[in-house]
Amino acid sequence: MSLELAVAAALFVGVIAYAVLGGADFGSGFFDLTAGSARRGAELRTLVDHSIGPVWEANHVWLIYVLVIWWTGFPESFAAAMSTLVLPLLLALLGIVLRGASFAFRKYAATLAQARLFGVVFATSSIITPFFLGTVAGGIASGRVPLEGTGDRWDSWLNPTSLFGGLIAVGTCAFLAGTFLVADARRSGNESLADDIRTRALGVGAVTGALVFAALLPIERDAPTLADGLEGRAAPLVLLAGVAGLATMVLLWRRRYAVSRLAAVVAVAAVVSGWGVGQYPWLLVDEVTIADAAGATATLQGLLVAVGLAVVVVVPPLVYLLRLTQSEEWTHHS
Repeated sequence: MSLELAVAAALFVGVIAYAVLGGADFGSGFFDLTAGSARRGAELRTLVDHSIGPVWEANHVWLIYVLVIWWTGFPESFAAAMSTLVLPLLLALLGIVLRGASFAFRKYAATLAQARLFGVVFATSSIITPFFLGTVAGGIASGRVPLEGTGDRWDSWLNPTSLFGGLIAVGTCAFLAGTFLVADARRSGNESLADDIRTRALGVGAVTGALVFAALLPIERDAPTLADGLEGRAAPLVLLAGVAGLATMVLLWRRRYAVSRLAAVVAVAAVVSGWGVGQYPWLLVDEVTIADAAGATATLQGLLVAVGLAVVVVVPPLVYLLRLTQSEEWTHHS
């Protein structure tokens, strides 16, 4: 494996981690938004707070990781994407900031009206953030980000591939969050809440699956390079994503919640991996390859050393935190 490909692989591992861990966090906003009135949705919103409270900040480590590696390892392509896709990126950043602030403020709201306001901001931001991040991925995958950074600021993300990418990102995050929340509800002993989330998650999964199939024809016409990759080298990953998604639905239907989470993680990881493999060897599709976009050799070597240190220093505490929050002791004593 070449040096630049190794760095690109390390970068994409971060994208997958953020899609899975950050995606489950963002998706919880859908269930918060659709929980109902203050009284009717109290149990579900309390579960959301309990489930994501310890980890929502930690999961953004992966976003920082991705941006730093992209910026330092492939600087010209990073600058081009930041210039052309500045609008959806700013809107996604605004969503992240508003989401975090409102999530924290809701717990300390002085009145019910304030709590409702912060709750709406939290839930709405949780939906628009993955949408705009999905449009960014679509803009890159459809070849609308020139290396010169002179791409159209509107057409680069207001196009069929980007819009379907945004919608699929929202649906995928909500479906993933549903599989985590339903398991948390079951572990806390609240079977009625678990059944309610299960029904919602099955509905979200069905709609998201329909969106994926509906997107195939527009992507074929709008992003032919990506479409060729998805039908070729990435086809096994596309098949794996479909099988894992269907398995998740079946496991949810049969109330096998613990196993359904694993299947959902595999499905999301396969979807994101399929996108990456599908557009390989391009970093910016039809514009510059990974090899041509790479920075200086010394920089790439330094990045791999930093990644190795991160694996040793950062990953173990994150794994321990996730295991702790999924334990029976945490559920009954927090």
